[in-house]
Amino acid sequence: MGNGVSDRSHLFQSLPFCKCLHITILGLDSAGKTTVLYRLQLDEFVNTVPTKGFNAERVKLLLGSSTKVTFHFWDVGGQEKLRPLWKSYTRCTDGIVFVVDSVDAERMEEAKTELHKIMRSSESQGVPVLIAANKQDLRNSLSLSEIKNSLALGELGPTAQWHLQGTCAIIGDGLREGLEILYDMILKRRKMLKQKKK
Repeated sequence: MGNGVSDRSHLFQSLPFCKCLHITILGLDSAGKTTVLYRLQLDEFVNTVPTKGFNAERVKLLLGSSTKVTFHFWDVGGQEKLRPLWKSYTRCTDGIVFVVDSVDAERMEEAKTELHKIMRSSESQGVPVLIAANKQDLRNSLSLSEIKNSLALGELGPTAQWHLQGTCAIIGDGLREGLEILYDMILKRRKMLKQKKK
């Protein structure tokens, strides 16, 4: 774990030939962003500390039965003072993973505000978003329908590409399934942008 910088030279090659994607992991502090990152990288639970800046890791994953994809994950700290920096990390990103603490009902309004702000910013408008409803294994977690309503996902508009996925970062439940859907949304967006250029 560390604040390293990954090689970004392949980020701008055209898909689908390039299977190398830049993904920003955002969310409020204590939502489980870093636990998500290291569960994907190491396939094991890593006890983490609050992220003061960012963690950058390159992770190769097999999606579906045969698609190998390299993800450059940027896990950015979620403390209030760090949130203005989020837009710097979403510039030129292929996708966003927004992690929500399913147990923390009191902060759902705050999570909603930050999610809507980032999805409507010029830097990340149209960028596909995977909303990872983390800690779904806990007994007092909100259901996906409750989280959908609390985050007002229906208000994001018809052009917003998003998917809400129940996850448990500690054991990895739902993470790969969510990334497969995010990957499909990224390919769909790239195809659409390519057609617009013609």
